[in-house]
Amino acid sequence: MTAENAFPDDLLQELLHAYGPCGQEDAVREVCRRELAPHTDELWTDEAGNLVGLIRGDDGDAPPTRVLAHMDELSMLVKRVEPDGTLHMTPLGTMYPGNFGLGPVAILGDQRTVCGVLTLGSEHTTKETRQIWETKPDQGDMALDWLHVYVFTGHTPEELADAGVGPGTRACVHRSKRTLVDVGADYLGCYFMDDRAALVALLETARVLSEGARPARDTYVVCTTSEEVGGVGGSYASRMLPGDLTLALEVGPAEQEYGTSCSGGPIVAYSDAESVYDKAVADRLIGVGTELGLSPQRAVLGAFESDASHAKASGLTPRAGLLCLPTLSTHGYEVIARHAIPDMTRVLVEFLRRAA
Repeated sequence: MTAENAFPDDLLQELLHAYGPCGQEDAVREVCRRELAPHTDELWTDEAGNLVGLIRGDDGDAPPTRVLAHMDELSMLVKRVEPDGTLHMTPLGTMYPGNFGLGPVAILGDQRTVCGVLTLGSEHTTKETRQIWETKPDQGDMALDWLHVYVFTGHTPEELADAGVGPGTRACVHRSKRTLVDVGADYLGCYFMDDRAALVALLETARVLSEGARPARDTYVVCTTSEEVGGVGGSYASRMLPGDLTLALEVGPAEQEYGTSCSGGPIVAYSDAESVYDKAVADRLIGVGTELGLSPQRAVLGAFESDASHAKASGLTPRAGLLCLPTLSTHGYEVIARHAIPDMTRVLVEFLRRAA
């Protein structure tokens, strides 16, 4: 990896290992707090659990800019505990069992974390075991869904209760499945690049701005909560913080449908399923990326939402933009190019340093 494309992959790995289910992002927030503290003029946690850092700009009279990346991850919620200690789950965010595969999960009890196994059951069964038969391609041919799977815990209901596990407890893909892997020479793969990779770009942007030229406007860098369940934290931050622009940092689908590729430059969205982004903002991002020689990719996204589009659709920000890292297999085992994080950082830094 060249110096130009370098980024703190140890920080990315630390964030990937930290559990951050929707509404319970404490571990991720503490890593972000440690990284932001030396590089912001003010730093606090708001009532929605967002971590907010202020970097003062050169023009104190201009409306501030809010830049958001979310801390939460796709996760699961315990729906009920069965008499044998197995757990039935419901998703937090748009995900299906097949996206993450069957295997170990961390059940975040109030007293202690319990390891369980997300399982369908034995394939060596017949139509009598209906939930398995339904998912066999040569039998029921139904897509694997949450009604088919459960979590085996190896504990009694009493032991689970002692650990603080019950309806409403969050569960996450286990840390053993969250280690970065090299994919060829130029790519990295792991679950939860959404949105930990974008968080790294946000944290790096704060460092660069604090150590060099300041942003043109006061800039709020916000690590948000509960984006995967409706952009809750981002909408709250857009309502409470001053400013006229909410810019979200996200993973972006690398698909032929959108004319985007994983090897290309940062993706700039002009719309998604929730809202239309401001053309002037998107055009500026494209212009900055082009000037930097990063070949930015324009996209009109379909089944996609962000903190910024939720905020704009709700009337909580007059302007919104979306900058994405090109990502293969979003909401699954995600792959990004090694240059994606530094590319996003370079575009964001230059965008914020220019008055608009």
